[in-house]
Amino acid sequence: MYSFESRVRYSEVDLERKLSVTGMINYLQDCSTFHSESLGVGIDYLKKQNRAWMLSSWQIVVDRYPELGEQIVVSTWPYDFKGIYGYRNFTICDQAGAYLVRANSIWFYLDTEAGRPVRIGEEAAGPYHPEEAPKLEMDYAPRRIVLPEEYREGEPVTVVRHQIDTNHHMNNAQYVELAREALTGECRIRELRVEYKKAAVLGDVIIPRIYSQEGSTAVSLCDRCGNPYAVVWLRTV
Repeated sequence: MYSFESRVRYSEVDLERKLSVTGMINYLQDCSTFHSESLGVGIDYLKKQNRAWMLSSWQIVVDRYPELGEQIVVSTWPYDFKGIYGYRNFTICDQAGAYLVRANSIWFYLDTEAGRPVRIGEEAAGPYHPEEAPKLEMDYAPRRIVLPEEYREGEPVTVVRHQIDTNHHMNNAQYVELAREALTGECRIRELRVEYKKAAVLGDVIIPRIYSQEGSTAVSLCDRCGNPYAVVWLRTV
Protein backbone atom coordinates (compact mmCIF):
# COMPACT_ATOMS: atom_id res chain seq x y z
CA MET A 1 0.00 0.00 0.00
CA TYR A 2 1.09 3.55 -0.72
CA SER A 3 -0.39 6.51 1.19
CA PHE A 4 0.07 10.24 1.49
CA GLU A 5 -1.56 12.87 3.68
CA SER A 6 -3.07 16.11 2.47
CA ARG A 7 -5.41 18.91 3.45
CA VAL A 8 -8.36 19.86 1.25
CA ARG A 9 -7.44 23.15 -0.41
CA TYR A 10 -9.71 26.01 -1.43
CA SER A 11 -8.74 25.40 -5.07
CA GLU A 12 -10.12 21.84 -4.80
CA VAL A 13 -13.60 22.55 -3.40
CA ASP A 14 -16.99 23.14 -5.00
CA LEU A 15 -19.78 25.64 -4.29
CA GLU A 16 -20.54 23.96 -0.97
CA ARG A 17 -16.89 24.01 0.21
CA LYS A 18 -16.58 20.25 -0.23
CA LEU A 19 -13.95 18.43 -2.27
CA SER A 20 -15.03 18.53 -5.91
CA VAL A 21 -15.41 15.37 -7.96
CA THR A 22 -12.50 16.46 -10.15
CA GLY A 23 -10.38 17.13 -7.08
CA MET A 24 -11.26 13.69 -5.77
CA ILE A 25 -10.26 11.92 -8.99
CA ASN A 26 -7.05 13.96 -9.15
CA TYR A 27 -6.11 12.78 -5.65
CA LEU A 28 -6.63 9.15 -6.70
CA GLN A 29 -4.64 9.55 -9.91
CA ASP A 30 -1.84 11.37 -8.10
CA CYS A 31 -1.65 8.63 -5.49
CA SER A 32 -1.17 5.87 -8.08
CA THR A 33 1.44 7.98 -9.88
CA PHE A 34 3.32 8.64 -6.62
CA HIS A 35 3.19 4.91 -5.87
CA SER A 36 4.78 3.94 -9.18
CA GLU A 37 7.39 6.70 -8.94
CA SER A 38 8.35 5.58 -5.42
CA LEU A 39 9.05 2.06 -6.74
CA GLY A 40 11.15 3.28 -9.67
CA VAL A 41 8.60 2.18 -12.29
CA GLY A 42 7.05 5.57 -12.99
CA ILE A 43 6.68 7.71 -16.09
CA ASP A 44 10.36 7.87 -17.10
CA TYR A 45 10.87 4.13 -16.59
CA LEU A 46 7.78 3.26 -18.65
CA LYS A 47 8.79 5.64 -21.42
CA LYS A 48 12.16 3.89 -21.79
CA GLN A 49 10.36 0.55 -22.00
CA ASN A 50 7.81 1.86 -24.54
CA ARG A 51 5.07 1.03 -22.08
CA ALA A 52 2.20 2.85 -20.36
CA TRP A 53 -0.63 2.05 -17.98
CA MET A 54 -3.95 3.18 -19.49
CA LEU A 55 -7.12 3.44 -17.44
CA SER A 56 -9.94 1.18 -18.62
CA SER A 57 -12.57 1.86 -15.95
CA TRP A 58 -13.37 3.56 -12.65
CA GLN A 59 -15.86 2.76 -9.93
CA ILE A 60 -15.85 5.41 -7.20
CA VAL A 61 -18.15 5.35 -4.16
CA VAL A 62 -18.41 8.47 -2.00
CA ASP A 63 -19.26 7.78 1.64
CA ARG A 64 -18.75 11.41 2.69
CA TYR A 65 -17.33 14.43 0.89
CA PRO A 66 -14.25 15.89 2.63
CA GLU A 67 -14.62 19.56 3.51
CA LEU A 68 -12.41 22.61 3.04
CA GLY A 69 -9.36 22.36 5.28
CA GLU A 70 -10.01 18.77 6.35
CA GLN A 71 -6.98 16.51 6.79
CA ILE A 72 -7.22 13.40 4.64
CA VAL A 73 -5.18 10.27 3.89
CA VAL A 74 -5.15 8.98 0.30
CA SER A 75 -4.11 5.35 -0.26
CA THR A 76 -3.79 2.90 -3.13
CA TRP A 77 -2.64 -0.65 -3.84
CA PRO A 78 -2.83 -3.05 -6.82
CA TYR A 79 -4.44 -6.32 -5.78
CA ASP A 80 -4.26 -8.40 -8.98
CA PHE A 81 -2.80 -8.68 -12.47
CA LYS A 82 -4.38 -10.88 -15.16
CA GLY A 83 -3.30 -10.96 -18.79
CA ILE A 84 -3.20 -7.36 -20.00
CA TYR A 85 -5.14 -5.99 -17.00
CA GLY A 86 -4.09 -4.60 -13.63
CA TYR A 87 -6.59 -4.06 -10.80
CA ARG A 88 -6.06 -1.27 -8.26
CA ASN A 89 -8.04 -0.12 -5.20
CA PHE A 90 -8.06 3.36 -3.68
CA THR A 91 -9.33 4.95 -0.49
CA ILE A 92 -9.57 8.43 0.95
CA CYS A 93 -9.94 8.39 4.73
CA ASP A 94 -10.34 10.96 7.47
CA GLN A 95 -7.88 11.29 10.32
CA ALA A 96 -9.80 8.69 12.35
CA GLY A 97 -9.46 6.16 9.52
CA ALA A 98 -13.10 6.26 8.41
CA TYR A 99 -13.75 5.86 4.70
CA LEU A 100 -14.62 9.00 2.78
CA VAL A 101 -14.09 7.51 -0.68
CA ARG A 102 -13.62 3.93 -1.89
CA ALA A 103 -12.68 3.10 -5.44
CA ASN A 104 -11.80 0.31 -7.81
CA SER A 105 -10.00 0.75 -11.12
CA ILE A 106 -8.98 -1.48 -14.02
CA TRP A 107 -5.94 -0.63 -16.16
CA PHE A 108 -4.39 -2.18 -19.23
CA TYR A 109 -0.71 -2.36 -20.12
CA LEU A 110 0.07 -0.70 -23.44
CA ASP A 111 2.96 -1.14 -25.85
CA THR A 112 3.22 2.52 -26.91
CA GLU A 113 5.42 1.72 -29.91
CA ALA A 114 3.07 -0.90 -31.37
CA GLY A 115 -0.06 0.86 -30.10
CA ARG A 116 -1.61 -2.27 -28.62
CA PRO A 117 -2.09 -3.87 -25.19
CA VAL A 118 0.46 -6.47 -24.06
CA ARG A 119 0.56 -9.11 -21.36
CA ILE A 120 1.80 -7.91 -17.98
CA GLY A 121 5.04 -9.64 -17.07
CA GLU A 122 6.82 -10.05 -13.75
CA GLU A 123 8.96 -6.97 -14.44
CA ALA A 124 5.79 -4.84 -14.49
CA ALA A 125 3.76 -6.51 -11.74
CA GLY A 126 6.52 -7.68 -9.38
CA PRO A 127 7.47 -4.33 -7.79
CA TYR A 128 3.90 -3.89 -6.48
CA HIS A 129 3.74 -7.23 -4.59
CA PRO A 130 0.02 -7.79 -5.35
CA GLU A 131 0.05 -11.10 -3.47
CA GLU A 132 0.30 -9.08 -0.23
CA ALA A 133 -2.63 -6.74 -0.98
CA PRO A 134 -6.21 -7.61 0.08
CA LYS A 135 -9.10 -6.59 -2.13
CA LEU A 136 -11.09 -3.67 -0.70
CA GLU A 137 -14.55 -4.52 0.62
CA MET A 138 -17.16 -2.86 -1.58
CA ASP A 139 -19.92 -3.84 -3.99
CA TYR A 140 -18.04 -4.24 -7.27
CA ALA A 141 -19.83 -3.19 -10.45
CA PRO A 142 -19.03 -4.66 -13.87
CA ARG A 143 -16.58 -2.78 -16.08
CA ARG A 144 -19.08 -2.45 -18.92
CA ILE A 145 -21.85 0.15 -18.61
CA VAL A 146 -25.08 -0.87 -20.34
CA LEU A 147 -27.05 2.04 -21.85
CA PRO A 148 -30.77 2.27 -22.65
CA GLU A 149 -31.88 3.06 -26.19
CA GLU A 150 -33.29 6.58 -25.75
CA TYR A 151 -31.08 9.61 -25.23
CA ARG A 152 -30.96 13.34 -25.75
CA GLU A 153 -27.99 15.08 -27.29
CA GLY A 154 -26.02 17.79 -25.53
CA GLU A 155 -23.91 20.61 -26.86
CA PRO A 156 -20.67 19.64 -28.66
CA VAL A 157 -17.41 20.36 -26.82
CA THR A 158 -13.94 20.73 -28.35
CA VAL A 159 -10.95 19.28 -26.46
CA VAL A 160 -8.60 22.13 -25.50
CA ARG A 161 -4.99 22.25 -24.42
CA HIS A 162 -5.44 22.40 -20.64
CA GLN A 163 -7.33 19.07 -20.73
CA ILE A 164 -4.33 17.17 -22.20
CA ASP A 165 -1.96 15.14 -19.99
CA THR A 166 1.52 13.64 -20.41
CA ASN A 167 0.17 10.88 -22.67
CA HIS A 168 -1.04 13.61 -25.07
CA HIS A 169 -4.62 12.46 -24.43
CA MET A 170 -7.45 14.15 -22.59
CA ASN A 171 -6.93 13.46 -18.89
CA ASN A 172 -9.16 10.80 -17.31
CA ALA A 173 -10.81 13.25 -14.90
CA GLN A 174 -11.83 15.56 -17.73
CA TYR A 175 -14.30 13.03 -19.15
CA VAL A 176 -16.18 13.11 -15.85
CA GLU A 177 -16.16 16.91 -15.89
CA LEU A 178 -17.62 16.96 -19.41
CA ALA A 179 -20.33 14.50 -18.38
CA ARG A 180 -21.26 16.59 -15.36
CA GLU A 181 -21.34 19.78 -17.43
CA ALA A 182 -23.74 18.10 -19.87
CA LEU A 183 -26.32 17.67 -17.10
CA THR A 184 -28.69 20.39 -16.00
CA GLY A 185 -28.89 21.43 -12.35
CA GLU A 186 -26.67 20.78 -9.36
CA CYS A 187 -26.55 17.26 -7.93
CA ARG A 188 -24.47 15.43 -5.35
CA ILE A 189 -22.82 12.32 -6.79
CA ARG A 190 -22.70 9.28 -4.52
CA GLU A 191 -21.24 6.80 -6.99
CA LEU A 192 -19.72 7.10 -10.42
CA ARG A 193 -18.48 4.64 -12.98
CA VAL A 194 -16.49 5.37 -16.10
CA GLU A 195 -15.79 3.03 -19.00
CA TYR A 196 -13.05 4.41 -21.23
CA LYS A 197 -13.31 3.40 -24.88
CA LYS A 198 -10.77 5.46 -26.82
CA ALA A 199 -8.58 8.46 -26.08
CA ALA A 200 -9.66 11.95 -27.09
CA VAL A 201 -6.88 14.27 -28.26
CA LEU A 202 -6.45 17.99 -28.78
CA GLY A 203 -9.05 19.40 -31.17
CA ASP A 204 -11.43 16.44 -31.08
CA VAL A 205 -15.11 17.35 -30.93
CA ILE A 206 -17.07 15.46 -28.26
CA ILE A 207 -20.86 15.20 -28.41
CA PRO A 208 -22.60 14.09 -25.18
CA ARG A 209 -25.49 11.65 -25.36
CA ILE A 210 -27.48 11.80 -22.13
CA TYR A 211 -29.45 8.80 -20.87
CA SER A 212 -31.88 9.26 -17.97
CA GLN A 213 -32.49 6.27 -15.75
CA GLU A 214 -34.32 5.80 -12.46
CA GLY A 215 -31.95 7.02 -9.74
CA SER A 216 -29.04 7.55 -12.12
CA THR A 217 -27.87 9.22 -15.29
CA ALA A 218 -25.41 8.06 -17.92
CA VAL A 219 -23.55 10.20 -20.43
CA SER A 220 -21.85 8.74 -23.48
CA LEU A 221 -19.18 11.12 -24.77
CA CYS A 222 -19.11 10.44 -28.51
CA ASP A 223 -17.30 11.50 -31.66
CA ARG A 224 -19.18 12.89 -34.66
CA CYS A 225 -20.00 9.34 -35.83
CA GLY A 226 -21.53 8.35 -32.49
CA ASN A 227 -18.58 6.22 -31.34
CA PRO A 228 -17.91 6.76 -27.61
CA TYR A 229 -14.67 8.03 -26.16
CA ALA A 230 -16.02 7.21 -22.70
CA VAL A 231 -19.27 6.35 -20.92
CA VAL A 232 -19.89 7.95 -17.52
CA TRP A 233 -22.56 6.66 -15.13
CA LEU A 234 -23.62 8.74 -12.15
CA ARG A 235 -25.77 7.82 -9.12
CA THR A 236 -26.92 10.99 -7.40
CA VAL A 237 -28.95 12.16 -4.39
